[in-house]
Amino acid sequence: MVPSPSRLVVFDCDGTLIDSQRNIIRAIGESFGRLGLAAPDDHAVRRVVGLSLVEAMERLLPEADAALHVRLAADYKTAFQRLRAEARLEVEPMYDGMDALLRALHGDGWRLAVATGKSDRGLALALAHHGISELFVSLQTADRHPSKPHPSMLRAAMGEAGVAAGGSVIVGDTVFDVEMGARAGVRALGVDWGYHDASELHGAGAAGVAADADELWRLLHGG
Repeated sequence: MVPSPSRLVVFDCDGTLIDSQRNIIRAIGESFGRLGLAAPDDHAVRRVVGLSLVEAMERLLPEADAALHVRLAADYKTAFQRLRAEARLEVEPMYDGMDALLRALHGDGWRLAVATGKSDRGLALALAHHGISELFVSLQTADRHPSKPHPSMLRAAMGEAGVAAGGSVIVGDTVFDVEMGARAGVRALGVDWGYHDASELHGAGAAGVAADADELWRLLHGG
């Protein structure tokens, strides 16, 4: 049976749709290095993926003042742009099965959206690279919203899609995504191939955590 078109799935990007951790870690390292700071370890960086940049820098360098957090965030954007211009970014693959899942959901009448800590430009480039831009009815980024877990991005996506909270689902790999869903009154599903463990996602209130795209399909359909 084809589901009602009044169903919305809002996906996180980094760690859920696309494996971008190597480029994020590299850009963080360069942004810290330009200021003579030791780069945070990879695990620490993975823990903050999904937050907006200033909030991520606050967690990575809590002893610093607000001005330095803002400068690090700006330097991160510059570093990422420089890596791209110099063709030093690594390929950011989609996770196994996610392209097919998105296309199957779209074909079945689901409305799809993205809520991400990326910038508008970064998200647009990532989606265009994988040829999936046209699948989404709403793209919400850190350029226009408070950081997750604030529910602003989810509320905007629901507004643009014309779907109420009861007909919406957020899918993400971090507790920030799950907590954002709770604050918006939206069912949250986790994926265990990203940056936070399945136990953390369950603990934050995820209704289910998928081990692969096939299981995510079943969870979205009530399985």
